[in-house]
Amino acid sequence: MANRYKDTSIKIDEKQNRYYTTTLYPEIAPNINDIYLLTEIGDRLDILANTYYQDSSLWWVISKANPDKIKRDGLLIKPGIQIRIPSNISNILSTFENINKAK
Repeated sequence: MANRYKDTSIKIDEKQNRYYTTTLYPEIAPNINDIYLLTEIGDRLDILANTYYQDSSLWWVISKANPDKIKRDGLLIKPGIQIRIPSNISNILSTFENINKAK
């Protein structure tokens, strides 16, 4: 099982209290090579991420690419909606790493 906090930094304040920092996610602009699909019953963000990126922890990429269609309250997707699967995953991950290193 993947650790959902693996990309989240841990900070220590002056009283030695440990806390997680906020993880920032990049905006994901459309790309001409993106894949569009019509969701079906049983589709889940983690399963789609595993299918297209071979990494189920990248479910957030699909979620961020479809903010008007996918709610951030779970991995299940409503059937019968068209969603975008971003194709430029290496650029997205590079941007993700850069904005989270800077904090």
